[in-house]
Amino acid sequence: MDEVIQVTQWLSSITPRKKAKLFFFTTHADAPSPMVGSNDVDTHEETQLPLATTVALHNFKNIDEFLKKKVNTFSCYHVIENEITKTDYEYLRFYSACKYLDVVPPFLDLEKISAIQNKFEMTDEERDYRLLLDSADLVLEKVCDSMKPAGVSQMRTALRKDRNLIRGVKTIDIIGFFVDPNPTGIKECLFFFIVRFLQKADKINRVNTNRLERLIAQCDESSSCEEGKTIDFIIDSLRFYPTELYPFGFCLIMCVIEGRDGAMQEIEKTMEISRHLGMITHTEKNPTKETIELVKKELMKPKYQFYSSFPCWFMSHGDSNSMVLADGETIEREWFLTSFPDISTFQLKPKVFFMVSCRGANKFSLKGDEFEGQSATCDYYDIGSALIRNRMLDITDSVRDISYVQPMMDTLVAYSTILDHLSGRANTHGSIYVGRACVLMSENISRGRSLTEILEHLSQDLHEILQETMDEDRIVYKQACHYDSFFRKTLKLPYTRHPKEDVHSAPQ
Repeated sequence: MDEVIQVTQWLSSITPRKKAKLFFFTTHADAPSPMVGSNDVDTHEETQLPLATTVALHNFKNIDEFLKKKVNTFSCYHVIENEITKTDYEYLRFYSACKYLDVVPPFLDLEKISAIQNKFEMTDEERDYRLLLDSADLVLEKVCDSMKPAGVSQMRTALRKDRNLIRGVKTIDIIGFFVDPNPTGIKECLFFFIVRFLQKADKINRVNTNRLERLIAQCDESSSCEEGKTIDFIIDSLRFYPTELYPFGFCLIMCVIEGRDGAMQEIEKTMEISRHLGMITHTEKNPTKETIELVKKELMKPKYQFYSSFPCWFMSHGDSNSMVLADGETIEREWFLTSFPDISTFQLKPKVFFMVSCRGANKFSLKGDEFEGQSATCDYYDIGSALIRNRMLDITDSVRDISYVQPMMDTLVAYSTILDHLSGRANTHGSIYVGRACVLMSENISRGRSLTEILEHLSQDLHEILQETMDEDRIVYKQACHYDSFFRKTLKLPYTRHPKEDVHSAPQ
């Protein structure tokens, strides 16, 4: 069959609502640029003009033409070995969006997709199409689905009131003053236009969504929200780090085994909870400084930009300032913590560091006959089972900036003990902190709890446990854990584990 006929038939089989979403996902705002194959031209018209004309004319002709052009580009594209191009990213984004929306063109060349994934050095686990979807876009899709056409229209009205923001923007004028968002797919096009406009104007990104929240907050709740939704509910959904679908993140586990009883148990527990949460995991046993440098270099590869979060466990001996590596050398804890958050592939994404080591020799000792023989060191505690922000409105956009971000932002560091104190271990099961952390994360996975809520519960739980030193003094003591947070949003654990699809070298 002629390819033109195939493309026409494919487009005619897609509903207007899905066409709007496919266009939105395909024109991902944070796609890397400039790159090989990129001409550095502003993509304002390419990403916003088709949406604006569709809203104004109630006609999907321009979006159809955009999708046809994409399909034709991919059809003629020859995969260049070794060199990752802008088209490679676009091809993967397009495929994953089609797969997510269940509109994969029957004529799409899946062998090219496999060849592109080879260039990204993707493992079998990483060839799951859900990894390629942008979690922030999925959150925005849900926000759109929660709003009625009238609500999106009210957002547009509120946007037009900001004269400084829209001055000279032709696509705003194309849409005009009066919009009927009720025809199928028009609401989606208008909402996605507003989102992409704010992103291109550098007013929102995957973390900074205040400007969008303020538009939603100005809507009339009775006419704006779909049944069962509220303005507060919709706004709250934007205040969490976007970690939709599988995988939840890329988890790095580093564990010094030499001279640490129970270290293998620590690895098993952290790997188990990582899989339970739907993460792709990499383990480094007995890391050295060279190992850490190699891992940092690895994480700079382009494929890691597809991940939504970066949890890291580091388990070793240590003191107040440093951690002991497998070869006996030490590294400064501060050096470790500041070197990883600066990796560009995880910028604007939550990074969580579980630092499991002693930070000194002090103990919060408990004295008295009633404490003798009472401790968790002997493995008694093994793993078991509507207007908002009004006060901000007088802080004008002219004194706000979301472009430059301190490297430590969006990072959380969880310590197994406080400064200058011991971090307790069980005889055979390793760190008690690791064991209890894994238990609590596993127990809370189906309750929609945030990570910080679980860490606070962990602090209470761990401080109730009596531990005992392993030296001849057999001192009974308590351990206190804590965390330092530079988060700008809340990080929720998944409600349920997202199972890994059976995806092999060639996409299905």
